[in-house]
Amino acid sequence: MNWKFALLAATLLAGCAQMPGGDAGWVTLIDGARGLENWNRVGDANWRAEEGAIVADSGKGGFLVSKNSYRDFQIRAEFWAAPSANSGIYMRCADPKALTDKNCYEANIFDQRPDPTFGTGAIVHHASVPHNAYKAGGKWNTYEITVKGSELTVMLNGVQTVKVNHEQLKEGPFALQYGTLPPKGEPGGAIKWRKVQIRTL
Repeated sequence: MNWKFALLAATLLAGCAQMPGGDAGWVTLIDGARGLENWNRVGDANWRAEEGAIVADSGKGGFLVSKNSYRDFQIRAEFWAAPSANSGIYMRCADPKALTDKNCYEANIFDQRPDPTFGTGAIVHHASVPHNAYKAGGKWNTYEITVKGSELTVMLNGVQTVKVNHEQLKEGPFALQYGTLPPKGEPGGAIKWRKVQIRTL
């Protein structure tokens, strides 16, 4: 084999090995500090690009809402949450201009939720987690969420936290939350999104 050809082949193989695995069909909506243009804003959270992520840390609460609607899908999201953050990923939202944890499915990020039954790793109102079993505060984490038909599965850092069947919400956009803290509505801690991807199933 010609040594130049061998060198070229080795270089190409090395490049392929460095590419993210399993990215076929995935659409990247946030990648580092890029991506605010892919969302509609609801509420007054101070979303901005900062230090390689999309960040919010003040306001009376708000969302980044996907411009497209989804039925069956998978989400991969890398996030950093302050210990006092109240955040989450809202899915199949029935009303994209007035999002709640009752007209969307919410995969929660809320380590200090007063009732930890539906804290971090849970789907609020639908799939509970063991008392304070999962914590996301102060570190980078990865959510992998699959929504197909009536089945919703949430994985946090490679661990399945909940799996549930529920048929209330069929389709809608998904959203990233910056929330305030109950009961007084004080600002929650910062939430940062470093990479967010979705693919339809």
